[in-house]
Amino acid sequence: MKKIFYASLLALSAFTVSCSDFLDKDPYEDPSAEVLSDKESAIALVNGAYQPLQRPKLYNMRIWTLDIVAGNSEVGAGGGTDGIETVDLANFVTATDNASALDIWRGPNPGILYCNTVLENIPSMDIDEKLKSRCIGEAKFLRAHYYFILVQLFGDVPMTTSTPKPGDNLKPVRTDRTTIYNEVIIPDLKDAIDLLPVREEYSGSDIGRASKGAAAGMLAKVYLTLGMYAESLEMCNLVESLGYTLNPDYSDCFGGEDRNKNTAESLFEVQYYGLTKAGFWDDENQANWLSTYMGPRNSGWVGGAYGWNQPTQEFVNQYEEGDLRKDKTILYEGCPPFDGNTYKSNMSNTGYNVRKFLVPLSVSPDYNTNSASIIVLRYADVLLMKAEALNELDRTTDAEEPLYQVRRRAGLTNRNDVEELTQDEMREKIRQERRMELAFEGHRWFDMIRWENGQYALDFLHSIGKINASSKHLLFPIPQKEIDTNPNLKQNTGY
Repeated sequence: MKKIFYASLLALSAFTVSCSDFLDKDPYEDPSAEVLSDKESAIALVNGAYQPLQRPKLYNMRIWTLDIVAGNSEVGAGGGTDGIETVDLANFVTATDNASALDIWRGPNPGILYCNTVLENIPSMDIDEKLKSRCIGEAKFLRAHYYFILVQLFGDVPMTTSTPKPGDNLKPVRTDRTTIYNEVIIPDLKDAIDLLPVREEYSGSDIGRASKGAAAGMLAKVYLTLGMYAESLEMCNLVESLGYTLNPDYSDCFGGEDRNKNTAESLFEVQYYGLTKAGFWDDENQANWLSTYMGPRNSGWVGGAYGWNQPTQEFVNQYEEGDLRKDKTILYEGCPPFDGNTYKSNMSNTGYNVRKFLVPLSVSPDYNTNSASIIVLRYADVLLMKAEALNELDRTTDAEEPLYQVRRRAGLTNRNDVEELTQDEMREKIRQERRMELAFEGHRWFDMIRWENGQYALDFLHSIGKINASSKHLLFPIPQKEIDTNPNLKQNTGY
């Protein structure tokens, strides 16, 4: 095998719209392809394509902070300029030098390049055909996911399906997002469904890799985003046929113990092993930072305890009487103790902290020791997508059952609450249920901007006092640093 890892790194350095701080990093995997067999090289290449998901530019920080932008919570943290980029996004005074927008623009690009490297090299490798198909399927799933993040947040973005070669144009224009959906995201996910094994075929260290169910669930979300309800329903039904179920207890989905990872409800998670020696902001970190960020500030209850992501009173008011998720999602005065500790409202600016991701010191004693996964897609989300698709297909009565399954686990067992609703009433019920079930998991902003072509987002934000929010804010600005590097990039309207 040629030195594929070196080729990948060189390709990355040539990708001028990506982040310069990626250029002086060694690849996470061992770059010496000379000492690897073809099988090992293929697996290592694919492993590298997963790694950008773990970074602060994506799931370890910027994705979950979108719930703050969506109005579920406030930054909290240390005040002053701590998290000012997220404060500005949430107050809709975003400028083109916003650090969060820059991070999330740059975050997927290394992953896309690694996926392209996989797809260019592995098909010709002399390895087991089943492994080859799996590796190609994983790369296609990941590439679709990276692009899906970008087009939802920025609209049109540069599209590349190959690693740069000498003489290539390294200052690409933005490609229409419809083209990216039709030529990359949807075809890649369809291919991934065909190529990937079901989750039960994975064992040992392979557990948690992308599977057929993950690809079908992601494609269901893509179709729902595009208003393709019949197609979304088909994918939801496929996921259901693969044997996914809700965990008996909502809390089983979260936490730092092994039993909370890759459960029967999980379609796809970002994996960590903890015990990292990497610095807090290093791309190579292998620790989940959610507990570190969200523990009540300076409480000492969890490793770090920086006090970010404080739920608003408006969000807390949305809990129905008897909703079991409340005590498992947030900390509030009078809630059950956390690890023997009693919560007081003066522990945050809003009187609340997020609970669902906190990991006790007995499990993760320091800020960089948390091995919990970050859930990207779980079966409850699929059930709510199915309910939404059915309702939009004028099958409102059929939408009752998947919606009720989610509510029943939450202790909301009055079936009459979801029966005999009009289509409009059912639509609002499903939207509300998505907000409460998936709270702080990074879905709310994506939901808000897809409903009613974003008008739902603007109406909601205005209703909670975010009067600066306007249609331009439905997309993030293209970072000015990227435009300075590549003048062929045109700014989003209004910035």
